Amino acid sequence: MTTRLSLFNSPFLLGFDQFERTLDRIAKNANEGYPPYNIEQTSEDGLRITLAVAGFTADDLQVQMEDNQLVIRGKQQDDKSRLYLHRGIAARQFQRSFVLAEGIEVMGCDLNNGLLNVDLRRPIPEPKVRTIKIGTNAAGEQDGPQTIDVSPERAG
Repeated sequence: MTTRLSLFNSPFLLGFDQFERTLDRIAKNANEGYPPYNIEQTSEDGLRITLAVAGFTADDLQVQMEDNQLVIRGKQQDDKSRLYLHRGIAARQFQRSFVLAEGIEVMGCDLNNGLLNVDLRRPIPEPKVRTIKIGTNAAGEQDGPQTIDVSPERAG
């Protein structure tokens, strides 16, 4: 049995085991090249993942969100009624995972001409401004730190 050295073994990094498992899964999936895919920006807050899944029908494909991962699976069924003289196109299965940043939403997906398009929306973060009042302890007063909210809704 081999012992694996982890980047997260430090006693100062507690609670990162889920993150470590996600990194392991990404590294495992990075070596697989099927199906090929593109990631494109479609608008200021829109993204699209396109997978080349020629030969797959909508019933052969499954698109799921698992925690912060978009998981796309494909499984073709062998047609037992066909007699092949030459078989160069194998019935394959695949699983392709994409780790999504916090807040990214899957808006929908469609299959067209052998391409599976998954549309995502990345919300544009609103700037948050917060001013922290500096407390003073003059003349024995007990004045602790205070927070004043200066968000864009309250300003103005």
